[in-house]
Amino acid sequence: MKLLSVNLGREKAVSYTDNPEGVTGIDKRPVDGPVRVAAPGPKGIGGSGLAGDAVCKRQHHGGDDQAVYAMAREDLDDWERELDRSLANGAFGENLTTQGIDVSGALIGERWRIGPEVVLEISSARIPCATFQGHMEEKRWVKRFTRKGAPGAYLRVIRPGEIRTGDPVEIVHRPDHEVTVALAFRAMTTERPLQPRLLAAGGALHPEVRQWALEYVEKHGA
Repeated sequence: MKLLSVNLGREKAVSYTDNPEGVTGIDKRPVDGPVRVAAPGPKGIGGSGLAGDAVCKRQHHGGDDQAVYAMAREDLDDWERELDRSLANGAFGENLTTQGIDVSGALIGERWRIGPEVVLEISSARIPCATFQGHMEEKRWVKRFTRKGAPGAYLRVIRPGEIRTGDPVEIVHRPDHEVTVALAFRAMTTERPLQPRLLAAGGALHPEVRQWALEYVEKHGA
């Protein structure tokens, strides 16, 4: 298990037909050399957990609980076959392109050590948006990505440090529940009745997702 690439994005002006966004940092490219990783601060104020990585709409992206986004190269390869086009590392706007890790099968609260210093913790699934669709230039992309159910994961920074391409990734903690990133994604998108099951992840669950699950239970019961 390792990092195939560390990917950073710069602020870029865009005007997608279906959703004029103004600027975005979704176009991420692999970089050479070490990259500093640290908790960026609360959502709405903090941006990316990676130094030099642009987060433009901080009310929706970035912050401590979405500091880093990881995607499995294996999932990108699967999409390459389906879309019949090449997808470079970083093509989905991910900061980390991994090899040998079932990212969407990871557990909420699972911790990864990357290289000798950095420890990250899985917090939630990535939800596709119109900016992602415009970036991909694929019709009905949000629906297709949602149907696939392999969204990749957001992570928070537990221990800061530096990472670089080729660093080993080691799972150093797996919590005692069955709430995977993929399950959280389904509960947040196509299978809302699954939301009560997410609460088993406890405080490791992204606080916004936890609040949604609590409200669902209050309204509908467990």
